[in-house]
Amino acid sequence: MVIKLEPLKTEDIEKIIKNAINHPEGLGSYKLKISDETIRKIAEVSNGDVRTALNGLEIAVLTTKMNSEGVIEITDEIASESLNKRKAVFDKSGDSHYDNISAFIKSMRGSDPDATVFYLARAINAGEDPIFLARRIVIAAAEDVGLANPNALVVANAAMQAVASVGMPEGRIILSEAAIYVANSKKSNAGYNAINSALKDVETKDTGTIPMHIRNAPAEGMEQFGYGQGYKYPHNYPGHWVEQQYLPDKMLGTKYFIKDENIE
Repeated sequence: MVIKLEPLKTEDIEKIIKNAINHPEGLGSYKLKISDETIRKIAEVSNGDVRTALNGLEIAVLTTKMNSEGVIEITDEIASESLNKRKAVFDKSGDSHYDNISAFIKSMRGSDPDATVFYLARAINAGEDPIFLARRIVIAAAEDVGLANPNALVVANAAMQAVASVGMPEGRIILSEAAIYVANSKKSNAGYNAINSALKDVETKDTGTIPMHIRNAPAEGMEQFGYGQGYKYPHNYPGHWVEQQYLPDKMLGTKYFIKDENIE
């Protein structure tokens, strides 16, 4: 059985907060003064999690001194301090973790730097491992940017090393710059498609044998069996290129690398 739990609406959390304030066995045992506007702000900052709202309110009540009339007044400032700061609501080992990382990756792939930084911020705010995030950026640089901008992989890999060296919180700046760079780069998955297609062939087909003229002949006398015989050294030809067979006979004409418009 799969049950999807949705975040509570702000209005629902407001009602729960007011019930808690008025409940005689709860916060109702205190003389409290709190405006509807402050209650709404607590509800909004809780981000759909009523536990965050109630825990923050309880901390505010227990840490705020009574005034001369014996009343505990909860202001916006006190409520804000008690809630500490708005936390992105997701369990790092649960579905929301995967949803957020998926959104982060797809935002980079979709060339949306603002969404990219937003989901990166959610992950950082929730305590995600920065090296894990850096690896996601490296993968996106290779898989989605690829040959359209090979420098993206250099930037992403340098960022991963820098984050490992510097640590947090400064590492957030490095992650942001690398993720934005990847998001803003032209995209091509030609390299990704090429290796996947080639792997499928070598795993499922009889691909034949390596042509003799491009085989290595490490031992003396192997040339007489055809090893390396007839090989044309490209640098000895105009433009450093010469027509020559490289694929096995059974794979002749196979195309793995399909150059697209973003590859120069």
